Amino acid sequence: MNLLFSINDKFVTQLATVLLSIKLNTQAQEFNVYVLQKDKLKRTDDLERVCKQLGMNYFPIKVNDQLFSKAPVTDRYPTTIYYRLLAHRLLPQDLHKILYLDADVLCINDLSNLYETSLDGYLYASAIHTNLTNTTEVINKIRLQNFDADGYYNSGVLLMNLDTIRKKVKDTDIFNYIRTHTLLLPDQDVLNALYGRYIKSVPDQLYNFDTRKGGIYETISFGEWTTDWVMRNTVVLHYCGRDKPWLPTKNSGRYTALYKNYFQMTNKLISAALLLPPEKVN
Repeated sequence: MNLLFSINDKFVTQLATVLLSIKLNTQAQEFNVYVLQKDKLKRTDDLERVCKQLGMNYFPIKVNDQLFSKAPVTDRYPTTIYYRLLAHRLLPQDLHKILYLDADVLCINDLSNLYETSLDGYLYASAIHTNLTNTTEVINKIRLQNFDADGYYNSGVLLMNLDTIRKKVKDTDIFNYIRTHTLLLPDQDVLNALYGRYIKSVPDQLYNFDTRKGGIYETISFGEWTTDWVMRNTVVLHYCGRDKPWLPTKNSGRYTALYKNYFQMTNKLISAALLLPPEKVN
């Protein structure tokens, strides 16, 4: 299973938390972890040791900003917004599929079914928070003029068909769109505006559960998607918004304690990894 992340040093522990949750809840297999980064992470050693503890392969991808020499780059649109959109240019060419995950998610059941989703005829697979935001859905379609797309996809969990993406996703199309439009969530807006019709929809209650909306999920499912149901069935919890579960304040929510438990285990894992003897150099 190929996994993709894009972080800076502030999110190393959060990324390690995601990896621990995947390892504990997904069937045993080879995990290859690719991390896009503007500069080499100062905590690279921590991440390498954690991956070793988890039996995962770590592949740092340092991004050369020359790739964006013709891109509109401003304080509002830094080069980092392009990383996810142009990941196919940055990753090894022999990769065919990869699952991108934001660092503010938790995987509480097996990821395998999502990863094995067929992408024939599609560039990506992602989830829409449609029933949670019907009004926002209409506004986004008008704003982005993508009326033939199924909805507005949240790109925090994004399965990528790299072979097809390499053929159809062009740097110039992305740069020109950003240059000529004012965007709220630049990379996510571009993904929806240019490629929304080529995204396969997967159910958000399983693969991109917005933890802020637990009560709404229960309501729209007529009481089926309770916390117990989520714990048994949901694969990816997404801690969307500004209030994050690892913060000492602004961390309320029914799934905060669950995250904190994984976060605490991760910190213990990092501490244990630091005690490992250094590898011998032949």
